[in-house]
Amino acid sequence: MIKFGTGGWRAIIADEFTKENIRLVAAGLCRLMELEGHGGKEIVIGYDRRFLSKESAHWAAEVLAGHGFRVFMVARSSPTPLIMYTVKRRQTPYGMAITASHNPAIYNGIKVFTAGGRDAEASVTKKIEEQIRDIAPGDIKTMEYGRAMALGIIRESYPFNDYIDSILQMVDVEKIKNTSLRVAIDPMYGVSQSSLRTILLTCRCDVDVIHEQHDTLFGGRMPAPSADALRLLSNYVVENRCDLGIATDGDADRLGVIDEFGSYLHANTILVLLYYYFLNYRGWMGPCVRNNSTTHLLDRVAMDFDQECHEVPVGFKYISAKMAETGAIIGGESSGGLAVQGHIQGKDGIYAAALLVEMRAVTGKTISQLYREITDRYGELYYEERAFTMTVSKKELLQERLFVQHQLPDFREPVEKVDRSDGCKVYFADGSWIICRFSGTEPVLRMAAEGNSASQAKKYIALWQDELGL
Repeated sequence: MIKFGTGGWRAIIADEFTKENIRLVAAGLCRLMELEGHGGKEIVIGYDRRFLSKESAHWAAEVLAGHGFRVFMVARSSPTPLIMYTVKRRQTPYGMAITASHNPAIYNGIKVFTAGGRDAEASVTKKIEEQIRDIAPGDIKTMEYGRAMALGIIRESYPFNDYIDSILQMVDVEKIKNTSLRVAIDPMYGVSQSSLRTILLTCRCDVDVIHEQHDTLFGGRMPAPSADALRLLSNYVVENRCDLGIATDGDADRLGVIDEFGSYLHANTILVLLYYYFLNYRGWMGPCVRNNSTTHLLDRVAMDFDQECHEVPVGFKYISAKMAETGAIIGGESSGGLAVQGHIQGKDGIYAAALLVEMRAVTGKTISQLYREITDRYGELYYEERAFTMTVSKKELLQERLFVQHQLPDFREPVEKVDRSDGCKVYFADGSWIICRFSGTEPVLRMAAEGNSASQAKKYIALWQDELGL
């Protein structure tokens, strides 16, 4: 059964990610659009650099064309945020990106976007799943790609300039030009190199790029901007005296940052830096949104400026929806995705990178200096996380213990409340917390904890790990 998770449908290539299933997803979307009265409308499709991404985009387009829809095909491998921006700009009811984001190279997948370039909410993907269940193989209509192109049903274009210009209009280009920054970029063999290089060179930055070639194996690593994966970028920043290093995941919707000393900045730190910059330096006012596994330091910043920090479940569709509901100026997650008001209502690692460079130029402070300014003002919180690979039987056993029997370890701290609406999160009376939840995109159990000391956060994870026998 095709099942959408928190970041779209992802599966192992040649196992569940097959031509047949790709066509099923496309046909399910066609049926939903017909039911919603969108028959014959244009749909945007794009793809990243993964193995079979371009071919899969064409297979999906053939189904859409066969069912009477027009297709705007992004003609080259592109960042997911560029595809989302194109959905918004062309005012299409839906869009699709062929990508498995930061998953290992053996995976590929499909992300679905709704009007305005937003990640499809769970209610939408559930409807697609329902339509897929009713489709028989003979129900799927297709039109050969070349024929659909000749008839003008599929049109290929590359809206790169529109996307780049939209970002340049949102940042202080002149301020960056006057700062003469040196920036190192690591696209992790993904799709961000052209976009980041163009934006930064336009801003007269000195730009160096590593890992820009096309490699469907991503250099043998997961294309996720983690501390371990960015060691080469860290070394490069120090050895070449760069002002900062910027990395993006495989489809460029997530961001990783290295400061001037070569230190890795956790996604939590990036979120706090940008929110504080918007409020204290740009003069913006508005709430922020974070998921339940992301730092509560955002709450402290928000409170200081008489704003609110909203907590939502994991999955960027929840962040996008809450941002739209509350008028939040930033929303993000501890895994590296963030969105900023005024652009697209979804993750955009490229726009976020441009804003970080602007922050460095406008404040005149290094990344480490600015974060010290924040922690001097609000104190410091210490974040720890772990991931445990799950088998089907192990997951079922732990689900029973966590969500049916409601087992918890003795954390040796006063507990304020427990929330099991998305995983199991324990809030302690002193403001510290821990969460345990199963990933919606990978067969893993994740734990994250935040404490007033590193030892406190580590203790929470060790106690729960021991309780579950992990």
